Amino acid sequence: MLNVRSIEPVDYLVIGHLTNDITPQGPVLGGTAAYASLTAQALGLRVGVVTAWGNEFPLTQLQGVQVAALPVEHSTTFENVYTPAGRVQTIYHHAAELSPGLVPDTWLSAPIVHLGPVDQEIDPLLIRAFPSALLGMTPQGWLRDWDNQGHVHACEWPEARFVLEKASAAVISIEDVVGDESRIEEIASAVRILVVTEGAAGCRLYWNGDLRHFRAPEVKEIDPIGAGDIFAACFFSRLYTTRDPWEAARFATHLASMSVTRPYLQGIPTPEEVQASLIQVL
Repeated sequence: MLNVRSIEPVDYLVIGHLTNDITPQGPVLGGTAAYASLTAQALGLRVGVVTAWGNEFPLTQLQGVQVAALPVEHSTTFENVYTPAGRVQTIYHHAAELSPGLVPDTWLSAPIVHLGPVDQEIDPLLIRAFPSALLGMTPQGWLRDWDNQGHVHACEWPEARFVLEKASAAVISIEDVVGDESRIEEIASAVRILVVTEGAAGCRLYWNGDLRHFRAPEVKEIDPIGAGDIFAACFFSRLYTTRDPWEAARFATHLASMSVTRPYLQGIPTPEEVQASLIQVL
């Protein structure tokens, strides 16, 4: 673990596995924790990450982000292959569970907390650890399982209502539930605010019995990986600032759309993109 005495307070705390992603160009840093933390940092926030990491390579790309990492033999390791029929995902290693005891005391008062599981790694009891925070969730890692060969597939989420009722907001993708509208309605009924991202089509937002759609600007897509995590960090951050889910959705949709024009972590918003998005939603 990171030396607790060296840990400073943060504005945005992400809990979830950093991942070692296998790509044709070699291993790269991935996971919700990577994309969301760097996005929050780009928005001007002090950021911390609670994770497990096998030290396959240095975390130099997270410069400026405080990382409290449980040492493990292997980091969670994924391979994503995109086909005309959708993403085919394989998991090769699953790192350790992330429990409440791993969170440094200094970070328990973080104003924005983002639970971002990618492989069922987050103990659901963590939802009770941050009673004063805006608690955002991207529950994709609770909505997936894998077989003995590591082939990832959608699954049931028995703790859904117990977890979602504690959340301030949740963001899922249409792929997380394999397009199942009944599951979307079930999740929407359990959480205060739900956003469903739909790739190039933008997103839809459920709040107070209302449903609105937000179209994404047309861009040339290079790499969609991480776009949903970038969206979530933008949405939670802007929601905290404005308390306006509609404005937060417009802001996040614009920045997430820009992210797909660049590969991997290069999709993190630039200062110019952040300013343009702020002006657009005013």
